Amino acid sequence: MFLNEKILKINSQVEELVNKLHKISIEFKVSREDYHDVTTLLYEGTFDIRVNEKGLTFRGTIQQYSTSVTNLYIKG
Repeated sequence: MFLNEKILKINSQVEELVNKLHKISIEFKVSREDYHDVTTLLYEGTFDIRVNEKGLTFRGTIQQYSTSVTNLYIKG
């Protein structure tokens, strides 16, 4: 999956149609090295989304996101 032109390696993905709109829930891991770039991207909120495997390309908006780690800048 691509958000804008950033490729994300997805661990899990659930797709559904809601009022004829695509709703895609994803989980993916972020390395310490990519943390800043990914969080900066996510703060944009609205993206060009491309799912090559499904032939989908559309403009989408994040409805909710969360992390299990509070600071990836600190080695743990």
